[in-house]
Amino acid sequence: MKKILLKTILFLLLVLMPTSVLAMGHVDVGVRIPLPPPLLLPVPPWLVVIPETDVYTVPDIQEEIFFYGGWWWRPWQNRWYRSRHHDRDWAYYKGTPSFHGRVPSDWRTNYNQQHWKGHQWEQRRVPHHEVERNWSGWQKDRHWEKQNYWGVRGLDTRQRQQGYNYQQRNDYKRGGDIHKRDNSRRGRRR
Repeated sequence: MKKILLKTILFLLLVLMPTSVLAMGHVDVGVRIPLPPPLLLPVPPWLVVIPETDVYTVPDIQEEIFFYGGWWWRPWQNRWYRSRHHDRDWAYYKGTPSFHGRVPSDWRTNYNQQHWKGHQWEQRRVPHHEVERNWSGWQKDRHWEKQNYWGVRGLDTRQRQQGYNYQQRNDYKRGGDIHKRDNSRRGRRR
């Protein structure tokens, strides 16, 4: 009788012990952030550069979607997401992207009314593949600033230049443009 009782207790310990150990082993408290739904565009997007910036946007859809720094950006449910593709692979981005502070909240109204700061704005639409291929060179060469490629008639060039230089200094202070900072150091040594 003692053998049967001992075997029963041992059996119960073996059966019940792993379950209780497993229950204490791992607790997942991670917060899952939902991803935005995919953008279903009938054709690949055309973009417009927002005047006085190097931020591109897709103006012909209801959703806010931007292209900046080689990434596609979109806000959704009070969060920001980015991707290397305009229509898929969105990943959560903690915080607000730095470029968004330079985008006026009424850019879409200005686009629809074809005015920018009281001047006529003749938007230049660019296919997404050209922007993806050329954005870096255009940014480096200040492509949109030269000869007023933004298409805003009568926009004061001095104001644009001062605004650009101000932004360049701020990027430099934050370490945003490492190549320009390194080149400026080399120039001082000579």
